[in-house]
Amino acid sequence: MRTQRPVLVFSTCLLAGLLLLCSAALAQSGGDDPPTSLDGVRTLDTDALRAALEANPELVLIDVRTPDEIDTLGGTIEGLNSINIPRGWLDLRIAESVPDKSMPIVVFCGINRRSPLAALTLTEMGYTDVSNYADGFFAWRDDGLPVAMTDEAPNSMLFSLPQEVIPGVWSAIGATAPGSYQNSGHNNNLSFIITDDGVVVVNAGDNYLLARSLHEEIKKITDQPVRYVVLENGQGHAMLGSNYWREQGATVIAHADAAHEIEALGHEIIERMRARNRDKALGTELTRPDETFEREWIIALGGERIELRYLGPAHSPGDIVVWLPRRKLVISGDMAFHERLLPVFETTDTEGWIASWDAFAALEAEVIIPGHGGPTDMAQVTTYTRDYLVYMRQQVGEVLEQGGDLEAAYAIDQSSYAHLDTYEFLAQQNAGRIFRAMEFEW
Repeated sequence: MRTQRPVLVFSTCLLAGLLLLCSAALAQSGGDDPPTSLDGVRTLDTDALRAALEANPELVLIDVRTPDEIDTLGGTIEGLNSINIPRGWLDLRIAESVPDKSMPIVVFCGINRRSPLAALTLTEMGYTDVSNYADGFFAWRDDGLPVAMTDEAPNSMLFSLPQEVIPGVWSAIGATAPGSYQNSGHNNNLSFIITDDGVVVVNAGDNYLLARSLHEEIKKITDQPVRYVVLENGQGHAMLGSNYWREQGATVIAHADAAHEIEALGHEIIERMRARNRDKALGTELTRPDETFEREWIIALGGERIELRYLGPAHSPGDIVVWLPRRKLVISGDMAFHERLLPVFETTDTEGWIASWDAFAALEAEVIIPGHGGPTDMAQVTTYTRDYLVYMRQQVGEVLEQGGDLEAAYAIDQSSYAHLDTYEFLAQQNAGRIFRAMEFEW
């Protein structure tokens, strides 16, 4: 025993020394929390940030908290260029979201613990106009300043509750972000038309429980049963809730091409949804449409004429619009985008989409409920759908004419669309897919 005691004493002393060093280090850094200010980092208070946003609405706001924190703690600061990059991912993801290192950037977190270090990281990476909002999100929120909510209906699986667009036509506007566990897959618009003899729902929803949540809201508005569910295409968030609606006795209708997509890819789509939604996928089973059509299907219900129209190639196979001629309203689905950057899929026919736009414009709709984002008008969707496609095809055409490669396509200037949601995820992907498709046209 005696021969072991000196070793024990040495180990105890060593441990005590280490603890002393750690205590000193913690004292210098302010305890367990990171420093709240750092040399060389410009800081803004709430009044200064408000003034900066008024002077430059396109200022880049970076919330460095985790998505779960934003979801559960009241949202984030609203801004045209407000993005979320957790601090631990900042150095890996910032170049995709903010490629121009001269852009003015303000970083923030909840209570100014992580954001000073995030601002310092960006400065060290060569970003030249970086500030730290030192008051933090909670101060901004508590002052009643504009906040963007990641879930506008926290007591429902719906991202937002239905709003009446015109009398009798409602839409639950989905998140413009990609589908996630947090938004329950409600990242598209779930619309419905109430007539004197029943309800027509447009889009079945991403899963059984989401469809049921939508139905619960419909039943608060009307006693009329849901008679038809129309699928705007064969994507998961349009069709995976179909088995719920069939249980309610509704007839599910889709274009023949959308039905083919469901047949060919449905099992893969539902497995991806189950992996993402976990417990929220409960009850969802793959269900094929009851009825299909090629060009047009008319629903005459309760004095309302509801036209399901296929106008030609668009965003994905089987994209249709729902046209109410008496109301001058169209539920455009993924024919038209305006608040988020449209995604180009491998199956997207951009040339055909531009050609189909003439038939869409010929409807002369006064109100448009798009597939994503709030109700709008033809001018908005033309700018951010047709005009974007025309611009990208022209730019890619010039790259091909000059013998450029995929890297040149990725470098196409899309900054005019940088304020749109999902821009950071989709801009380069769109350029690459359009380039690869046009190589075969050239």
